Amino acid sequence: MLKLFKNYNKRYLQLIGLHVAIGFAIYLFRFLGLFYFLGSMVFFILWIFQSGNKQNQALLAAAYMTAGEVFFRMTGGSLIPWEAGKYSVICFILIGLFFSGTSRKSAPYWLYLLLLIPGVLYAAETLNFDTNVRKAVIFNLSGPFCLGISALYCYDRKISKQQFHHLIWALLMPVIALGVYLLFYTPDTREVLNGTNSNFALSGGYGPNQVATALGIGMFALVVQLFVNSKNKLIFFINLGLLMFLTYRGIITFSRGGIFTAALISLAFIVMYFQGVSSKKRNAISFYLVILGSAIAITWLISSVRTMGLIDLRYANKDAAGRIKEDLTTGRQELVTSELTFFMNNPVMGIGVGKTKEYREEKLDILAASHNEISRLLSEHGVFGLIALLILLAAPLFYRIGNRKNYLFYSFYGFWFLTINHSSMRVAAPAFLYALALLNVMHEPKNTVPRQQISQ
Repeated sequence: MLKLFKNYNKRYLQLIGLHVAIGFAIYLFRFLGLFYFLGSMVFFILWIFQSGNKQNQALLAAAYMTAGEVFFRMTGGSLIPWEAGKYSVICFILIGLFFSGTSRKSAPYWLYLLLLIPGVLYAAETLNFDTNVRKAVIFNLSGPFCLGISALYCYDRKISKQQFHHLIWALLMPVIALGVYLLFYTPDTREVLNGTNSNFALSGGYGPNQVATALGIGMFALVVQLFVNSKNKLIFFINLGLLMFLTYRGIITFSRGGIFTAALISLAFIVMYFQGVSSKKRNAISFYLVILGSAIAITWLISSVRTMGLIDLRYANKDAAGRIKEDLTTGRQELVTSELTFFMNNPVMGIGVGKTKEYREEKLDILAASHNEISRLLSEHGVFGLIALLILLAAPLFYRIGNRKNYLFYSFYGFWFLTINHSSMRVAAPAFLYALALLNVMHEPKNTVPRQQISQ
């Protein structure tokens, strides 16, 4: 048992070291980002087919590609399609479904997928003549389709607790590589600060919202690791140091959505985990909480000093001069309101998939996206979108009534809901993590560690 435990931690440290090296190597030779993506695809495809998906390797592969999607986009260049991350997740999940099938209880998500079709057909008539219908539809439906396929695979899928922990590893490792890349790639903080808006330079020259979302996933994964896999003191302090590092990198993107989401879903995990352990173990958890709170406070202090106090103003919703900004949502409230109006005016069929930006420009002379999946689903799909939304909201909650084994249920469900309200489904993360809330985590007998799973 002790030997297996040591091997478990050794493999974890080896994976961390590997991804630190990957991040640094791609910083030195940016073209390696393309090989990182292609190499990951080839490795996982061979792994899944070789194993027959007997240990849910397809799910681990999809988790890894989900967490690495933003990093792949940043470093893969124009040779990697924009939606490659979602395509890879869909690919691995479909392979997993081929080997392992789906639950008979997953009917709500078959209905959800069917409800997306009318909006696609209607879009062929409503989109402007010069619009590429195929690209518009794929761009707007790749996220919802990824969610539906992932949910079909995960619904009531039995997965061991060790496999569940390996999922957290898969969500963490690519983010470590991203963090290391940002450490070396971004310029000195004080050289590029010119206000309290989201900062592209400190996000690796990429979209701060998406980078913060990816870093937030890593932050959450490390919080889980701190409580679930930190009995070894060395592992504990490595996890704590990595958490402080990724939190700092996330904070200085000046994008708040991903950081707030990470904080809230981490809090949801801690509350659920605290309730599920014995009173004796709660004392240890309380000690961990004190250390965690102190580490976050120190990280914020460092961030404040490095940004000359601008980050404090950002989270207080103030500009660089200290004046309170009137709109906390940075203009998104008006965009969401307009989409809800479109839905009220076109309640049956909506305005068609991919039509929102065109329609808003025609009616309001505003060319912008709201990045809100809820209002977009309603405006583009009409009543079909409303039913689809109700399925997404209700199905996991009804499943939870009969199965309370997944202690990360509210974290995954919350990540989906919070992320689609500030970042829509521009990345695969909200779709895939939503599906993870539907897993049936099987608790193994105490004092046993499956040898086969450790070797995997």
